[in-house]
Amino acid sequence: MPDGTRRDGPGYDEDFYAWTQYQAEVLRSMPCDDNRFDRENVAEEIEDLGRNTREAVGSQVRRILVHLLKLAYSPASDPRRGWRGSIIDARTELADRLSPTLRQDLSAALGKIYTAARKRVASDLQDYGEQQAVMLLSDACPYSLDQILEEDWYPEPPGGEKP
Repeated sequence: MPDGTRRDGPGYDEDFYAWTQYQAEVLRSMPCDDNRFDRENVAEEIEDLGRNTREAVGSQVRRILVHLLKLAYSPASDPRRGWRGSIIDARTELADRLSPTLRQDLSAALGKIYTAARKRVASDLQDYGEQQAVMLLSDACPYSLDQILEEDWYPEPPGGEKP
């Protein structure tokens, strides 16, 4: 099929993660009597490509969350440009990798990803004597996935002043 879709599975260019998982499943189910072909390890490598992409996407979302939280809660002024730059870079990386399946995975894992980001931010804020800011951090993610991924969205800084 010229458009990259498969009759019975996701297309490579449409949803790379789903494609890797499907292709590994198909490969394992294909009859093959030729013992020169290491089918199981090839299938596992294909699955790993997808898992690596999923882990990279989760890592970028965690990176965005860390810097969104610092922008929202830290009273520090000097590193703000660097935090915003890091968010821009992470969002760019996500735009290249995010597929419908990975977006669903992110929605399901957002609480866990936020907890890891919050822990990092709390540690960083404490290291810089910003205990008051640590007390303000929410236990639940205060941002929607759409806000996290939105190109030019940033939380209000402490005190509501504009950056």
